[in-house]
Amino acid sequence: MTQSRLGRRDALRLGGLSAMGAFLAACGVEGKGKPQASIAPDAVAKFWNGKTQKGQLNFANWPLYMDPKKPELKKFTQKTGIQVKYDEVIQEMGPWFAKVQPQLSAGQSIGYDLMVITNSIQFGQFRDSGFLAPLDHSKLPNYAANAAKSYAASSYDPGNVFSIPYASGITGIAYDPSKITDPVTSLADLWNPKYKGKVGMFKDLQELGNFGLLAAGLDPSKSDETAWKTAAAKLKEQKDGGIVRNYYDQSYVDALGKGEVWITQAWSGDIFQKNVSDGTNFKFVIPSEGGTIWTDNMAIPVTAENPVDAIELMDFLYDLENATTLAEYINYVCPVPGAQAQMKKHAAAASGEDKEFLLSVADSPLVFPGDAEYKRLHYYVNFNTAEEKNDFERVFQPIVLG
Repeated sequence: MTQSRLGRRDALRLGGLSAMGAFLAACGVEGKGKPQASIAPDAVAKFWNGKTQKGQLNFANWPLYMDPKKPELKKFTQKTGIQVKYDEVIQEMGPWFAKVQPQLSAGQSIGYDLMVITNSIQFGQFRDSGFLAPLDHSKLPNYAANAAKSYAASSYDPGNVFSIPYASGITGIAYDPSKITDPVTSLADLWNPKYKGKVGMFKDLQELGNFGLLAAGLDPSKSDETAWKTAAAKLKEQKDGGIVRNYYDQSYVDALGKGEVWITQAWSGDIFQKNVSDGTNFKFVIPSEGGTIWTDNMAIPVTAENPVDAIELMDFLYDLENATTLAEYINYVCPVPGAQAQMKKHAAAASGEDKEFLLSVADSPLVFPGDAEYKRLHYYVNFNTAEEKNDFERVFQPIVLG
């Protein structure tokens, strides 16, 4: 359990995340995203009418986003007889949408019956283009029983018409307490001249821009181009002052581990797993100005050849035991609150390092955040069109160049 497996999201590029309603709604934060495209009242019945289980399905996911031994999929096959072909083929949302869009537009199968997609501008493109199958919630009893009830209020897919969450993550600040002894509580710490040349920032423009907005006292979910330019100026001050060592992709974790940076933008799951795998003691904090949260979602392409098999697997992963073992490997925010208690039962039956590991996951606010953590999480900039996203990128691109 404690072996190194950092990098299951090595290729993660958020690429224009919009509103993050599911987990924020769980703590009473109102969704502000654009509502999903409306569907006809009989759309669910029309799609699912006459469709039957075929005994197989093809599942597209991100790299290393499930235990390589695929224990949950093996259990699924043992229980249902359905064979699952699992491929780690999604590297970035933009290229994934571009890859499958021609087939979907032509009404052809993309070769996959289930895919995990981030609630980004591409999620909106999938949804609004009619490329996602409407879910039949009568086929999702485990989801109804075990998921946080407020998922129905998610701003990117109200009512979970087209998707249910796979996992979420938090973007905040990580630092090395052996290098930084002062309390780290604010985004201002990323601008502190005391750490000149030892600060890491993300090169992902969405993540970088959102932190620039928050540092400038601006709400990303309500921002416009004027606000973006203000945030870019704030980030330029940081860059021109020599405070930033580099703008990183996933390699920020290695830079922190090697001491190249002492404090950095970070993803919650990475830092948790780095500490578990390598025995480090890096700290992760959600700054007082707030962090951000993203969600990856399971969805069925409208041209799926095996949708009944796919939705059966979606629900199977919401069985309490299966959701627990999945969270024990992923270590990102789990969408099933009951998994925390179940994980503690697993810990009670374990021993040694496995016991310590399971308790550390179950007790981690990075996997099971409490109300205090959620209250400091923000939505990402909400792009309603690709043109808005392009405008945003043009403002922030010069920061990471050179």
